Amino acid sequence: MDNICCNWQIETKGNPKNMNYKKNILITGGAGFIGSHVVRLFVNKYPEYHIINLDKLTYAGNLENLKDIENQPNYTFVKADICDFDTIMSMFRQYNIDGVIHLAAESHVDRSIKDPFTFAQTNVMGTLSLLQAAKLSWENDFSNKLFYNISTDEVYGALLMDDSFFVETTKYDPHSPYSASKASSDHFIRAFHDTYGMPTIVTNCSNNYGPYQFPEKLIPLFINNIVNNKPLPVYGKGENVRDWLYVEDHARAIDLIFHKGKAGETYNIGGFNEWKNIDLIKVIIKTVDKLLNRPEGTSEKLITYVTDRAGHDLRYAIDSSKLKEELGWEPSLQFEEGIEKTVKWHLENQEWMENIISGNYIFN
Repeated sequence: MDNICCNWQIETKGNPKNMNYKKNILITGGAGFIGSHVVRLFVNKYPEYHIINLDKLTYAGNLENLKDIENQPNYTFVKADICDFDTIMSMFRQYNIDGVIHLAAESHVDRSIKDPFTFAQTNVMGTLSLLQAAKLSWENDFSNKLFYNISTDEVYGALLMDDSFFVETTKYDPHSPYSASKASSDHFIRAFHDTYGMPTIVTNCSNNYGPYQFPEKLIPLFINNIVNNKPLPVYGKGENVRDWLYVEDHARAIDLIFHKGKAGETYNIGGFNEWKNIDLIKVIIKTVDKLLNRPEGTSEKLITYVTDRAGHDLRYAIDSSKLKEELGWEPSLQFEEGIEKTVKWHLENQEWMENIISGNYIFN
């Protein structure tokens, strides 16, 4: 990990015009896929908050995701590494942080299988660095403070092909280096709540999709491949099942939980949209072909079955009943609606995808 303790102020963008904000909120990983949607929502919805977006800008961080709000007076971007404790501690003091929404993470399962050390360093030690900085900054007064950690349903392991769902009390059983690292970070969050009394919340979400998702992930990868008539690699027989959550619905849930959730609690966030991978892929094909005025089914010939990956859990499915019953949240879109919005966005923003593929998006 890069140590940029001496440089973090130089790497700062944005100059809030009014320092008398109601809250100073640190959002980590805010240049990434989910994080950029959360940053945008908070900057636009809460002008009385100062939003500090901290991102290391690894391959998955892209400031192009936030062009529309980068000059807002209540927004500041800081390029930093969450593993650099001295820098994180300085940020807490500089900005008088009141709340943390922690999304920064290495998140691609295939990469974790090849490089587990990076996942342990970022997802475990990075989280611990943030927690310790928050504890030292807040330990004399935890009132009106919150450390909110966004996690994944993969920490729960795999479900059978039946009617069962992950609930907040499901035992952790991670099967990949990625999910093991996220499980460890969740345990540290809860340990700081139980040991030090720090106000914390953990949420575990299902697979997200939507605009600005890095194209190594299934849905943007397949949209791009269909557009360009490239093969669609499907693991195994395509029978693995996932629950899909539109990213803007997830951002709304994070907003609600940050403001109304109970400290010390866990909330599951799911889309109530279970799909076998092969069926999902056929929906994407149908939608892209339709929007490109191709005959229906034209791109199905691109499907190519490949050897299943190690640690590939058969089924994930989230029960979000607690979130609905206690806080009133539910997803706004069905999967077909969300896919059509996502495909339209990609077709209208092909320059964004081209900049990713060429590497021109990388922040220098």
